Amino acid sequence: MLNWNDYGNGIYCIDTGYARPQLAAMYLIVENGRAAFVDTGSNDSIPNALEALAQLGLSVDAVDYVILTHIHLDHAGGAGLMMQKFPNAKLVVHPRGARHMAEPSKLIAGVTAVYGAEYVTKMYGEILPIAAERIIEAADKTTISLNGRELLCIDTPGHARHHICIIDQKIQGIFTGDMFGLSYRELDTDGRAFIFPTTTPTQFDPDEMRASIARLLSYQPTAMYLTHFGKITDLVKLSEDLLRHISALTQAALFVQTLNLDHNARHTRIKEAMQAYLLMQVRMFGCTLTDSQLIEIFATDIELNTQGMGVWLDGLSK
Repeated sequence: MLNWNDYGNGIYCIDTGYARPQLAAMYLIVENGRAAFVDTGSNDSIPNALEALAQLGLSVDAVDYVILTHIHLDHAGGAGLMMQKFPNAKLVVHPRGARHMAEPSKLIAGVTAVYGAEYVTKMYGEILPIAAERIIEAADKTTISLNGRELLCIDTPGHARHHICIIDQKIQGIFTGDMFGLSYRELDTDGRAFIFPTTTPTQFDPDEMRASIARLLSYQPTAMYLTHFGKITDLVKLSEDLLRHISALTQAALFVQTLNLDHNARHTRIKEAMQAYLLMQVRMFGCTLTDSQLIEIFATDIELNTQGMGVWLDGLSK
């Protein structure tokens, strides 16, 4: 069953069904009968994309663009299959990511090194290549016209060096991928959203992340549309929270680094510190879920964020 939200102004948030409900979204933008998707989820997400189009009375030929915020596979794993389904579409991706979409072998190898082959096959299936002539390399300030609706792509490193955010200039909303953190709807309390940074391997850089957050805010957006998960407002407050968490987590990682532990012990200490910090912050926020419920929601993020912190620390010592 399709799980989606109509945010108005031709913007639809579609649950990709990746791993668990309300973990990862793809967005459908519709302008006078023409459509674009932002992020894709995995191959398993494609039936949801097709069903959303059908319910809106749109054919696969109506899709002009598939836009990737970046090429991590929870955002881009289904891009190859989606492009097969949408014959008129162009793929829009950061220049650093374009070659990996055309020839995904190195991308697959990198993900396999982190997760293992069995996990990659189970979660993503076959990652299909995309013909180079169908790929648009979205350098900074590239503008895509969706039937006259301008979508501005801006370069936003910090989470990854191949990350773009997409500004919908019709409504001044921004599709942020992983650049403006994670905000899961299960944690909403009294109409407020809890937000947390994503520092996954291998290209986390806190200074670049802070600069990219500031750049997003400089466009004075009305809302952010997060891949993980959904629409958020109250952006000044949430950006302050996000920056505070980035500082706290990097300081904790730097402290652990001073202990001169081996790699595994360092990972364990950072992970323990991150989990303890997160639980404390969610409690202070007022969320009443149990610790076990919170740990289940954040388990994968805590592990990947810890790995990203380790890669960042290793880079500082080179």
